[in-house]
Amino acid sequence: MSLQRQLLFWLLALAVLVLALVLFRDVLLPFIAALALAYLLDPLADRLERWGLSRLTATIAILCLFLLVFIIGTVLLAPLLSQQLAGLVARLPGDAAKLQALIMERGAPLIERFGGAKLAEDAQSSLGNLVGEATKWAGGLLASLWSGGTAIIGVFSLLVLTPVIAFYLLADWDRMVGTVDGWLPLDHRDTIRGLLHEMDVAIAGFLRGQALVCLLLGTFYAIGLSLVGVNFGALIGIISGFLSFIPYVGSLTGLVLSVGVATVQFWPDWTMPLLTLAVFAAGQFIEGNILQPKLVGDSIGVHPVWLMFALLAFGSLFGFVGLLLAVPLAAVIGVLARFLLRQYLASPYYRGRSAPATKTHVEL
Repeated sequence: MSLQRQLLFWLLALAVLVLALVLFRDVLLPFIAALALAYLLDPLADRLERWGLSRLTATIAILCLFLLVFIIGTVLLAPLLSQQLAGLVARLPGDAAKLQALIMERGAPLIERFGGAKLAEDAQSSLGNLVGEATKWAGGLLASLWSGGTAIIGVFSLLVLTPVIAFYLLADWDRMVGTVDGWLPLDHRDTIRGLLHEMDVAIAGFLRGQALVCLLLGTFYAIGLSLVGVNFGALIGIISGFLSFIPYVGSLTGLVLSVGVATVQFWPDWTMPLLTLAVFAAGQFIEGNILQPKLVGDSIGVHPVWLMFALLAFGSLFGFVGLLLAVPLAAVIGVLARFLLRQYLASPYYRGRSAPATKTHVEL
């Protein structure tokens, strides 16, 4: 088969895959969660197999232990989080209106001084519209999480279907990997295996490390905000920790939400809002200087600019599922891009037909 036909075949396969993901993005979350769970737990299952357990027994033991820890955590946290979520939904419109009034009380004289009364009125109107729309969107989102039928179905499928799907995937993982390996083109099998190994190292390092980072950050933020006395501090902290799986989103969301709540709650005292800000500053310092280097490192090998583009692009295409997939897919694309660049730099298209081919190291 010619190079052109091979390239056309793989481009068509990629187009079909992207089309399928777009068409079925609304039902993919439990399957993606199950795939990630099976992927993360496969090394543990392999270790239990080396200790003498069968694959089925190892899978049952691992998932039972995982479900036990998850159920205990849910039983302990669900009453507190549900109470705080209901309170946040109820108080969000009033707190947003108070925050708007505080901003205009402090900012309107300065705006009027430099831009005139008309500019101050326009700024107040624009701020009111912005706060109103943001409050409406956030309130609708929280309300749907609290009582929406679609959200309940999504949570039900995530809690019930994900362990079942993960069980089958984990039990058959080695067989599935062997089957896919047998499908690889014989002429390029070693090259593809090398690329897949690079992808596996990047994705596994990120997923396992980032999951632990999210857990530790969520615990730190929840305890820190609760000690400061911020309303709904535990809920905001856990949300921030969970969203930290999506780079830059979790910390920014938690910072804006917690500082806004603390400002309304403790006004005119600025001590507690500043302490709230200090909690997130400490969290970012710990994440950037301790957790990320120790637990995640440079395993993903992706430039921050490319990472932010991937978040926007995949989020636009696939919604929340796309945000969860953005970092692993960015790592995969990064591996492929480095391989293609190495091929180009070693080819006559770059070096000229008279120059000898040499191995070239590429970093992106």
